Amino acid sequence: MLIVQKYGGTSVGTLERIENVAARAIEAKKSGADVVVVVSAMSGVTNQLVEYAEHYTKAPDGVAMDMLLSSGERVTCALLTIALINLGYPAVGLSGRLAGIITDSVHTKARIEAIDTKRMKEELKAGKIVVVAGFQGIDEKGDATTLGRGGSDLSAVAIAGALNADLCEIYTDVDGVYTTDPRIEPKAKKLDKISYDEMLELASLGAKVLQNRSVELAKKLNVNLVTRSSFNHNEGTLITKEESMEAV
Repeated sequence: MLIVQKYGGTSVGTLERIENVAARAIEAKKSGADVVVVVSAMSGVTNQLVEYAEHYTKAPDGVAMDMLLSSGERVTCALLTIALINLGYPAVGLSGRLAGIITDSVHTKARIEAIDTKRMKEELKAGKIVVVAGFQGIDEKGDATTLGRGGSDLSAVAIAGALNADLCEIYTDVDGVYTTDPRIEPKAKKLDKISYDEMLELASLGAKVLQNRSVELAKKLNVNLVTRSSFNHNEGTLITKEESMEAV
């Protein structure tokens, strides 16, 4: 059993929340699964980095910008790795480069072209929890690249597909996919299961749980996604291929 877990900015927003993420990864490891954890930058960090760059110019160089922006996820990756090791669980932190994520050269909006899984597989085989900095990769010249909006979700789905993971868990601050926004409509119902196409339709109507690019990639790679909250242990929503009756 191989599980890829992805944690967004609010889920890793403080040192205490990173400890909570470590506990969840350990829980999965104790269940007998191999675990890869993909992390975002701590909430607010990416915006702060953009502000730093814009102090000098509103149109910063793309290569330099990607070097700057990719640092946020590497900080979270390193902190989570330190926390896991301190709790007695062997772990390794990998940047996008070390995780083998190869992209095109469209800086700040790169697309993943391939993933060399050799290093990740070696570390998993050695019994380690593998922590990967999301939202980033490298191009053919070796320059750092970032994947744009929703990039860490995209990293997690692509890694899950490349490693043939059994499940890709997307942890956010909401505990699944609802029929409508539960913060606006108290009677909104959480869905236990939804198809890729239905999720894409909801996203096009404004649902912000997952970006379209991530769902489209999950559909293409046939990755089973679960979206759930990192702040409780409620069952989330499974997003998967759903055969229609006519296809049987």
